Amino acid sequence: MSETQATDTYNSIASPTQGSYKELGSKFLSFAHPVSSEEEVKTILNNLKKEYFDARHHCYAYRLGLEGDLWRANDDGEPSSSAGKPILGQLLSHQLSDILIVVVRYFGGTKLGVPGLIRAYRSAAADAISNGEIIEKISSKIMTISFDYVNMEPVMKIIKNLNPELLNQEFGLRCNFKLRVRDTQYDNLTNALSQTDGVQIT
Repeated sequence: MSETQATDTYNSIASPTQGSYKELGSKFLSFAHPVSSEEEVKTILNNLKKEYFDARHHCYAYRLGLEGDLWRANDDGEPSSSAGKPILGQLLSHQLSDILIVVVRYFGGTKLGVPGLIRAYRSAAADAISNGEIIEKISSKIMTISFDYVNMEPVMKIIKNLNPELLNQEFGLRCNFKLRVRDTQYDNLTNALSQTDGVQIT
């Protein structure tokens, strides 16, 4: 990572995409999906298993979060580390997170051996990635602030300076703002607002 690159950005894919690989009669269909939670992973995986119920294996890997610290690789009955790990390896080599790749295998009658399986699952995952659009995502947190209307001017000055995304605003004697704040600005914004009279942060 370059020194100028913000530490709260990471790469993912813009939208679902597909790929494939064939070898010795076996077909490997790959499906890449942007995801933000393990619940999403489970839903997509279950849907693919229902749609491709006649396939022998539904192998997958995913990474979640800024650093990709939440991850899993699953071989779904293939020899150990011959499917999930090669798929995960593509996520790592392309430095992608918030992504799930599922590779569905239809057995063609000829065993590929572990090296052949590794090559097939890696190639299928790579094809799905290459067919997609890589985008930069920003890791952020949601902040809600409440303050008296008379303090509008100093609060708005802070918001203008640090430029969080304003998701919702309610005006009254007591005002409520919902903000999306990128990780690298969160502490600065919290400190600035907490030094302003009457501001409550949740």
